[in-house]
Amino acid sequence: MKGYTANVKPKKMNYGRLNFVKKGISWLHDKLNEKQFLIFSSILVGVSAGLAAVVLKFFVHSISKYVIQNNIFQFSNTYFYLIMPLIGLCITVFIVQRFFKGNLKKGTGDILFSIAKKGSFLPFTQIYSHIFTSAVTVGFGGSSGLESPIVSTGAAIGSNYARRYKLSYRDRTLLLAAGAAGGIAGAFNAPIAGILFALEVLLVDINITAFIPLLIASASGALLSKIILHENILLYFNLKQPFNYHNVPFYLLLGLIAGIISLYHINFFEKVDDLFKRIKSNYLRPVIGGLMLALLFAFFPTLFGEGYSSIKSLADMQLSEVYKNSAISNFITNDWLILGFVFLTLLIKALAVGVTLGAGGIGGNFAPSLFVGAYLGFTFAFLLKLLGFENIPVTNFILVAMAGTLSGVFHAPLTGIFLIAEITGGYELIIPLMIVSSISFVIVKYFHPDSMDIRKLKEKGTIISEHKDTSILGKIEIEALIEHDFMVINPDDKLRSIVEKIKDSKRNTFPVVNKTNELVGIINLDNIKKEMFNHELYDSVIAKELMQKPETKINASDDIFVIMKKFEESGQWNLPVTENGIYIGFLSKSSILTKYRNELLASV
Repeated sequence: MKGYTANVKPKKMNYGRLNFVKKGISWLHDKLNEKQFLIFSSILVGVSAGLAAVVLKFFVHSISKYVIQNNIFQFSNTYFYLIMPLIGLCITVFIVQRFFKGNLKKGTGDILFSIAKKGSFLPFTQIYSHIFTSAVTVGFGGSSGLESPIVSTGAAIGSNYARRYKLSYRDRTLLLAAGAAGGIAGAFNAPIAGILFALEVLLVDINITAFIPLLIASASGALLSKIILHENILLYFNLKQPFNYHNVPFYLLLGLIAGIISLYHINFFEKVDDLFKRIKSNYLRPVIGGLMLALLFAFFPTLFGEGYSSIKSLADMQLSEVYKNSAISNFITNDWLILGFVFLTLLIKALAVGVTLGAGGIGGNFAPSLFVGAYLGFTFAFLLKLLGFENIPVTNFILVAMAGTLSGVFHAPLTGIFLIAEITGGYELIIPLMIVSSISFVIVKYFHPDSMDIRKLKEKGTIISEHKDTSILGKIEIEALIEHDFMVINPDDKLRSIVEKIKDSKRNTFPVVNKTNELVGIINLDNIKKEMFNHELYDSVIAKELMQKPETKINASDDIFVIMKKFEESGQWNLPVTENGIYIGFLSKSSILTKYRNELLASV
């Protein structure tokens, strides 16, 4: 290959294959057109994200097997596992503080922020940081999910690949989303769910051409997962009974309850997470969190880790597995007590997840939302059975409720519907999935118009919207557009001095600022032409007599939409910018429109 040499220094020999791959991709980058290279890149990003999902699952299962199941610490007490989350949280926090300087973002919020404000650039360290930290957190029993770290890793792979080959903002955003889709597809062997997750959660605006890269990346990630893991995918259920339309009223009621439980989970989780943020010490948080988790796991052992195995136990009606090893297992002696125990477990899951993530663990709410949904579906169906409805298909209700809570927690009804449809191996339940997911989503949407991550971003002043115009305007950084080259005039300056400054200025507007740098007025060249040509006024008239008080000012804290409204209402094309009354500069409406036009062209 052109440019390749066999005379490589010995210390670089280990990188020969990697360099060969890089040169191969670079050669294709030069030979293929833009669309062809994007398709090729989607395959690479999807495979890489799928591989990351497999590696993360392998790490977690290895930790669980060798540390906990094989009891490498040689504890004689069967409850030794209760201290494992404490160890895992402490190790995770140490890694984050020591190697990542305490700056490791969680959830999809950071990805949305990078799309909105950072040109879809994600740090290179995010490719591997979430894999190691989440593997330790969840592998040692932290009550959270691995899907959010997988999404972060896949998105970082796509973003950094696009950066490497200098792709446009539009293509970079597509590959970022393609990495996330490939990660979800690889985790569940569910390519359609991967695509829909990227569309519903990450991409605020999309056109039909974006589907092709997402399709290819998602299919590539799922294929790699299937090849490596064979049929041993994360979740797989065989439906015990087909869909029966006579159960539609029950599904309608389940959708309502799923929406309420989703709201409860969101609100309770956020409160617990916020409480832990008030603890200042980075190392006190994991200790408190680890001890709290130990107490929770002693009574509710299925909260340990992701909890997917307990979902299968519920679906197979192996109910003793759910409360086995619980400190109160001896008191659970009948079906009604089992029902109460399962219901309490689903309520306490929000606390366990909030403690895990608030104490410094790395993970997400994807798996917990499925866990809560499964336990809700079982509780609902089992209660109906106890009330005398014998033909209720428990497994079906478990699956449908999983889609309902996922739809509510993430504002992603299509992801919930098709994820469950794919992991069941068919679309037999598509109607109840649609019913429950849509009702749950509508209920949560009414009380929380934005998802958890978007709401947090908006609280920090970051504008995220599903409308393209709003989204593009929200990306504009106002600080970079403020102009500071306006010639400042003192209120006591005489007209003669003002005229001299006007000679040296290319501006028509002059801010009048006092000794404390407060903006007290504005002099516009068009308004003082008569005075300028009357030499008798040069030493008798001062700026204070010529200036006009600004009717409209832009505050430095105003967002872009408030600013555009001020321009429209005032009819001005230049407005002064102040912060607590202190003059900063001027903002031009034309510069904002120019920036908007450039961003719009870059997004096409």
